[in-house]
Amino acid sequence: MNIDPTAKYLETHEWARKEGELFVFGISEHAQESLGDVVYVDLPEVGQTFGAGEIFGVVESVKAASDLFAPLGGEVVAVNETLGKNPEAVNQDPYGAGWMVKVKASDPGQWDALLSPADYQGKAP
Repeated sequence: MNIDPTAKYLETHEWARKEGELFVFGISEHAQESLGDVVYVDLPEVGQTFGAGEIFGVVESVKAASDLFAPLGGEVVAVNETLGKNPEAVNQDPYGAGWMVKVKASDPGQWDALLSPADYQGKAP
């Protein structure tokens, strides 16, 4: 299983990566493989806020729809608009072009509670 060594994870297979003052969210390679071909991604709008563990969007595939859970709480400052036209980027590059949102965290300390890459790899099937 390919994981991003610079990211931290939730057991529900979302990842967060620090980029300066912001955090970028997406889903892991394991999650996109389990879902199959992603056909639609429903993401929040810039300015929307949510708490850690709350649903921030939905990803739909040929197999199922799955809620997306926020690794950290905060305010959305950017959304990957290209996923609207190219949702398959989530399958092709889940840690790069398939990123979903950038968030200004309300409590950056929540980062410390996320799973390390090694811990996530040990828990993912």
